Amino acid sequence: MRRIGIDVGGTNTDAVLLEDGRVVHAIKTPTTEDVTGGIVAALELLGRHPEVAKSAIYGVVIGTTHFVNAVIQRRHLTPVAAIRLGMPASASLPPFCDWPADLAELVRGRVVMLEGGHDYDGREIMPLDEAGLRAAAYQIKADGIASVAVSSIFSPLDPSHEDRAAAILAEECPGAAVTLSHHLGRIGLLERENSALLNAALSGLARLTIEGFRAAIAQSGIEAPLFLTQNDGTVMSAESAMALPVMSFASGATNSMRGAAFLSGLADAMVVDVGGTSSDVAELRRGFPREANSVVQIGEVRTLFRMPDLYSIGLGGGSIVRLAENRGDPPRVGPDSVGYRLIREALVFGGDTLTATDAAVAAGIAEIGDRTRLAGITAGLGEAVLDEARAKLEDAIDRMKTEAGDVKLIAVGGGAFLVPDRLAGVSEVIRVPHGDCANAVGAAIAQISGETDQVYRDTTREAAIAAAEAQAIGRAVAAGADRATLQVIEVEDMPIAYLPGNALRVRVRVAGELEAPASG
Repeated sequence: MRRIGIDVGGTNTDAVLLEDGRVVHAIKTPTTEDVTGGIVAALELLGRHPEVAKSAIYGVVIGTTHFVNAVIQRRHLTPVAAIRLGMPASASLPPFCDWPADLAELVRGRVVMLEGGHDYDGREIMPLDEAGLRAAAYQIKADGIASVAVSSIFSPLDPSHEDRAAAILAEECPGAAVTLSHHLGRIGLLERENSALLNAALSGLARLTIEGFRAAIAQSGIEAPLFLTQNDGTVMSAESAMALPVMSFASGATNSMRGAAFLSGLADAMVVDVGGTSSDVAELRRGFPREANSVVQIGEVRTLFRMPDLYSIGLGGGSIVRLAENRGDPPRVGPDSVGYRLIREALVFGGDTLTATDAAVAAGIAEIGDRTRLAGITAGLGEAVLDEARAKLEDAIDRMKTEAGDVKLIAVGGGAFLVPDRLAGVSEVIRVPHGDCANAVGAAIAQISGETDQVYRDTTREAAIAAAEAQAIGRAVAAGADRATLQVIEVEDMPIAYLPGNALRVRVRVAGELEAPASG
């Protein structure tokens, strides 16, 4: 089975053709401002190989930072109507209450707080105010707001009020994009609501971007279904990605971690992915990046949904190097970068900006561009820059380690030459074939996942876990997974002492291969 994996990074767009578990071809091309241009270029280069036949490709899987960048840069966001179901509880902390002012001003369309929601044991706080919801829907339509986020207290335990709200909105505001918080977050109202609000704000951009991806694939002459990678190293269909774009926020880094595991054959190790702009450090567990269990801030907004536990630093091949004003002080590396302009602005490519890539060439550890353009950049200066890079990497690895001893480190990414062979706290630095395209490899091998986060009462621990596994498996199969390949990759259970009936909160995640297309 052949699949194409594409990762759109801040500097490069990478593409690989994967066939039966091996990389057949790998392509790297500069990312373009319009994002899809880089994909078209990568597919055009990949399409020059005879193996890339229209009928032979099962799927094209894309990982992108486009959506998270829109939040961080405050661009292309849609005004959102926020509907919270939970009154009279929660009135003191309305939607957007903890958002940065500039972002809230862009996204806040209308705020509606109505009676509804459930308690922790499944009982209704108040019956859903359907009349109030219909009145709110009428006003939302009159305001011309096309995106709505609905959140209800304890909806991951009982989503019935959110589902009913969606049905009413479909009747009263046909065509509006509706995000339900229980599709995204876990227990924790404000963070789950924030995730839904961000998702709703991206609905317009998601539609345009994914249509652009489809057009790029069609332009290349490839006929294959489109998938996008998620934050946990698995994939979702293009239709699901249109509905839930926030699930791809950290997919680029996650793809690199999954690709590193695949290319090295290691399921448990540390990984550093050095790109053109930044470096991401994470820990692999069972071939997947360790998941963050705490609140994650996206664009200064608190969220709580599936995200890898990453530590990012401003170090990459395009990092700008500034010489110290005082003699004897070390040069400063990053955190800003020339990004996708590296091949125009770095000294070795005829530009006038000193970058970490130039320093690596001057120090003799990389052969990139034209070395003769480094007049005045000595090997000693290059080594001083690399020493600063070493210090940054050692600190990042130390922050992410969960054990006291030395660990194995897999170095991937186009800027992996900045990772020295010896680092404090590292027993071995592992470099792999096609490591510079590990992100695209991770996209190509991505699986389908299913997850549940539920509270169970009046049952045994074993029965609760079994019920949660069955629910997670059902969700994965519904998303397109082959049931026979599904494996449980994470189980968490936590007794809740303040609830009666031996209450137990269980979170289970499963993953498996995409179901093969029907023959004939």
